[in-house]
Amino acid sequence: MISEDLKLSLYAEGCDIKQNEFLKYYTSFRIGGLVPYILFPKTLNAFINALSQLVKRSIPFRIIGQGTNLIVSDEPLKFVVLSTKYLNKMNFEEKNNMDLIVEAQSGVSLSTLSFLLSEDGYSGLEFACGIPGSVGGGVYMNAGAYDGEMKDVVVETTVLDLKDGKIKTLNKCDLEFGYRTSILQKGSFVLLSTKFLLKKDDLKRIKSKLIDFSIRRWEKQPIDLPSAGSIFKRPKPDFFVGTTIENLGLKGFSIGEAQISTKHAGFIINKGNATFNDVILLIEYVKRIVKDKYNVDLQVEPEIWE
Repeated sequence: MISEDLKLSLYAEGCDIKQNEFLKYYTSFRIGGLVPYILFPKTLNAFINALSQLVKRSIPFRIIGQGTNLIVSDEPLKFVVLSTKYLNKMNFEEKNNMDLIVEAQSGVSLSTLSFLLSEDGYSGLEFACGIPGSVGGGVYMNAGAYDGEMKDVVVETTVLDLKDGKIKTLNKCDLEFGYRTSILQKGSFVLLSTKFLLKKDDLKRIKSKLIDFSIRRWEKQPIDLPSAGSIFKRPKPDFFVGTTIENLGLKGFSIGEAQISTKHAGFIINKGNATFNDVILLIEYVKRIVKDKYNVDLQVEPEIWE
């Protein structure tokens, strides 16, 4: 799939390369089969070069951040994976002594960024304090929690357009943000970095929000167990999926080692040795029950890689 010449070229340009790796070691669900190669670009230029080389050679690939919103087949996978692990640079620019522009590369942890900014009294990303993902994944799916979403703080995003190999800037309107969606899911753009606008606020008020959100997340979500986060999108504003599944008596229901969380029915957890098939069968079972009872079609929120 990747020739020796290409491996040497990628390495020389700043890419670490691992061969025949199991993705279960890179996903929060702890499920994922063998991939032929995982590339770890050390710089943004190395990332752009790797993308360009793979596209040029028509080598199929996927991009992984912190692996927190993925359901991955445990069969051998026929694509290369690019990790944004080392793309964690940030730049800060103060404006008018009240606003702050932060540019963060795609691999920056959302949670880390949220806490870092809060310590300096900047508000806007408190909702992300417990989101276990990266900037790239967060913008890609317009991640949100506690009445906040990425679209509320994003100013613009720098992307690589795989169609023509050019680096472009997309503003908030260009990104076409919606509920758990953006144009990044539809086109040929790969996110490189994003600029956020934060506002100066009272430090005590910011800290209070962070503590409140963190406690609520710990008390209500199975964050100590392997999962892919919320498993279903909310189909309409007044339809709460977790509550619906709980009311159907499905809390704790299992197929194999995949289980509907006893803490929050909107999550499916890996009890230890869940397979991809266990998870998919459980998802389809819940979808069927909800459809029969409420005539509502549930959509899966995490990406499924096969």
